[in-house]
Amino acid sequence: MHESIIAAGFGGQGIMLLGKLIGLSAMNEGKEVTWISSYGAEVRGGTAHSMVIISSLPISSPTVKEPDTCIIMNVPSFIKFEKKIKKGGLIVVNSSIVKGNSKRKDIEILKVPATDVAKKLGNVRVANMVMLGAYLKKRGFISIETAISSLKEIFTSKDETVIELNKLALKKGWEAAGGRG
Repeated sequence: MHESIIAAGFGGQGIMLLGKLIGLSAMNEGKEVTWISSYGAEVRGGTAHSMVIISSLPISSPTVKEPDTCIIMNVPSFIKFEKKIKKGGLIVVNSSIVKGNSKRKDIEILKVPATDVAKKLGNVRVANMVMLGAYLKKRGFISIETAISSLKEIFTSKDETVIELNKLALKKGWEAAGGRG
């Protein structure tokens, strides 16, 4: 098993958290993991991306040049990473923001209205968790239960309502990708 992922969006959309949660969840399931995050020069409002590799075998390089999956939160990231994804790969796209379609016919697109779902939950900042829930359902490399328990590890100093909101957003994303919460 080997999965390379790039999650990308604007700074402030929770891209680093999304990547960290994928990595921690995979580690908690006993998988090999690398995680690298990068901000553009502007930080908040600039572009940000997180590269994660999950494998059942040791990982030789932490960089992702040709991802199996991209989790895309905004238009600039869609433009940048759509051409880099492997043939047969998957793009999970925030269709609340990215309205266009891919010109590529050799990849799969999963459209998730993450920002709209997050607004209905009362906080646009959990759109990243909606996207992660959809990714987890579609790919199946990490269980949603592991992601939820890993979320609690990351948010140790947060109020329980923050954890519950993020947990609910994960479940809504799972449902948006065809799962039952």
